[in-house]
Amino acid sequence: MSKKPITQSEINNIVWKACDTFRGVIDPSQYKDYILTMLFVKYVSDVWKDKKNFYAEKYKSDEIRVQRALRNERFQMPENCTFDFLFERRNEANLGELIDVALERLEDANRSKLERVFRNISFNSEANLGQTKDRNRRLKNLLVDFSALDLQPSHLEKNDVIGDSYEYLIEKFASDAGKKAGEFYTPAEVSKLLAKLLNPQPGDRIIDPTCGSGSLLIKLSKEVGSKNFSLFGQEINGSTWALARMNMFLHEIDDATIEWGDTLNNPKLLEEDSLLKGNIVGANPPFSLDKWGAEDAMADQFNRFHRGIPPKSKGDYAFISHMIESTYHDTGRVGVILPHGVLFRGSSEGKIRQQLIEENLLEAVIGLPANLFYGTGIPATILIFNKAKGPNKDILFIDASAGFESGTNQNKLRDKEDIEKIVSTYRAFQQASPLTTGEGAVLEEKYAYRATLQEVEENDYNLNIPRYVDTFEEEEEVDIPATQSNITELKKELAEVEGQMENYLKELGF
Repeated sequence: MSKKPITQSEINNIVWKACDTFRGVIDPSQYKDYILTMLFVKYVSDVWKDKKNFYAEKYKSDEIRVQRALRNERFQMPENCTFDFLFERRNEANLGELIDVALERLEDANRSKLERVFRNISFNSEANLGQTKDRNRRLKNLLVDFSALDLQPSHLEKNDVIGDSYEYLIEKFASDAGKKAGEFYTPAEVSKLLAKLLNPQPGDRIIDPTCGSGSLLIKLSKEVGSKNFSLFGQEINGSTWALARMNMFLHEIDDATIEWGDTLNNPKLLEEDSLLKGNIVGANPPFSLDKWGAEDAMADQFNRFHRGIPPKSKGDYAFISHMIESTYHDTGRVGVILPHGVLFRGSSEGKIRQQLIEENLLEAVIGLPANLFYGTGIPATILIFNKAKGPNKDILFIDASAGFESGTNQNKLRDKEDIEKIVSTYRAFQQASPLTTGEGAVLEEKYAYRATLQEVEENDYNLNIPRYVDTFEEEEEVDIPATQSNITELKKELAEVEGQMENYLKELGF
């Protein structure tokens, strides 16, 4: 009797239960690294076991031919670092050390894909996991929980179930991690919206300079509809960079280039001595980053800040400047998620904004609902820049702030009512002819407006959405005679109640 395929929900439930090992011991933003690393090890171990069984059957257990075939697989799994090897040693006194050594060996055997990926995590850390006895108990529980999973591809419900599960778990950790969540995860619906707006095509180079755990890059790659793309990302946080590398591997995107470092002060995505250029650059950078490196921006070797240097306490336009300079000069498109302040703040930001508009790079401004993001309730905006706008100088404004599904802790964008509506409005704007007069056009009442460059100039290059999309709701007209009649009736009822109350008090002797 064949075994029932394991579903994503089963994987999710088992792994989420494994988190109990760490809850109350270390912060969710930290224990995600242990859980997701162990899920990774379990998966690659089971894939290796699956391949080994396949070749053993194919070559009738001829060990030499089996080993030769395994050497041609997309990754290598030494026997002394498989999950089963660790599980068999779950009662050893130096369990944490055994796991760390196994991870190091796994890295060494797969340098091109996993180099340095596990260097930011230690399963033998007393500071994180407690003293030896407690640490060993927790690690043993973790191994026991994961042993319930069978992740051999032939036993999975569908091919991409493990990648989807990894994404699900990252989002679950983000919901638990509070303010720190924004450092490694953009909500799936927001990433999906940005990916659809940027609409990458086969053959495109796709870049995310603040890629977190890689979810937006993966969403962008899925929009291509084929394997004909190349992905590039950079992430400043070491453990988050490691998650992104593992995330790519689990989604079978082996040739993604994910660099570790500070994009603004030490960009690593380079071609010779210049910034790497892409067709699509999408990102959700940290909002209004303080101390982003303004003091060194004047001498930037890549001349990213030629339009002006953003204030040292707000790095929003530093990220915008970097992203625009990272696109092809004639076809590049940029999509960036930022706080609303980028639309109207003055000083150096106002000058940079004005120049970007005068260069005809800004294509769309989209206002999102409040409370979509982990760690902050403020509403954000998506800015789309397009180097292929041509003679069309109009700018699309969308106020999508009212389109969402309310949640207990967070609001969510819905697929059809919200995401599809924004995307279809943007596509229609792109396909329509430019306006020929200086006046803009309402595309949908209280939702979308096509503004001319002249209007934006008249507004002193202020992009605050209510200046263009009229969202004013008229108050319902008050029926004064009816209201007066209602007041009279209420007074009469009150007098009757007071009279009754007085009678009751008399009966009681007061």
